[in-house]
Amino acid sequence: SQFTVTVGTLFEGSHVALHTWFMAVYFLCSSKKGMSSHQLHRTLGVTYKTAWFMTHRIREAMRDSGGFDLMGGNGGTVEVDETFWGNKKPKGQKQGRGYAHKEKILSLVEREGGRVRSYHVERVNEATLKPILLQQIAEDTRIMTDEAGQYMHLHKSFAEHGVVSHGIGEYVRGDVHTNTIEGYFSVMKRGLTGTYHHVSKQHLKRYLSEFDFRYNYRKTDDLSRTVEALRGISGKRMMYRDSFAA
Repeated sequence: SQFTVTVGTLFEGSHVALHTWFMAVYFLCSSKKGMSSHQLHRTLGVTYKTAWFMTHRIREAMRDSGGFDLMGGNGGTVEVDETFWGNKKPKGQKQGRGYAHKEKILSLVEREGGRVRSYHVERVNEATLKPILLQQIAEDTRIMTDEAGQYMHLHKSFAEHGVVSHGIGEYVRGDVHTNTIEGYFSVMKRGLTGTYHHVSKQHLKRYLSEFDFRYNYRKTDDLSRTVEALRGISGKRMMYRDSFAA
């Protein structure tokens, strides 16, 4: 039965037919900027609540479980930057410039057709970001960043640290630039804004897993990408209440 073959997977305990699950995974894998739960609910004929939960289960399948090796290495190049996803300022707070009220996203992107890893972080400072870089990036890597203060001391930890000064209008100096990661942020934000509209702090990390996954498998076709996502269902279990866990 369906319940037997789905034991030990993200589909365990679901009353949704497996063929419907497979269609949902395909739609989420083949849409460059994602597919909203409302669209999935209309397309598959399931309730919105069911579609919403299905999309979060699929994002869990897409999540990098740590199987990747360190990024960069052997003189490879990794671009590092942060961006902000933002909700409006709290009611009563004056509008104006600043990012304190926004959610912070750190991404690491390998050049030459490599991978991306993104993190929802509490703060954009050296104490928060540097441990992530040291854990995820090989020491013999060329790091590329902008001139932000949180990246000032990276030359002590990696083979080379290239810096572009965006503040004075410098974006490329030879092969020193962060254009690859800026392109990734562009796709991510078009998806978050145009497809998902409102993404809460609580669920942002799951959406980042989705965008990272599609980028990391961008060189495969839609069907192959779907198969890779389905590989991630095994050994994971997600109950409805888990969808609300941070």
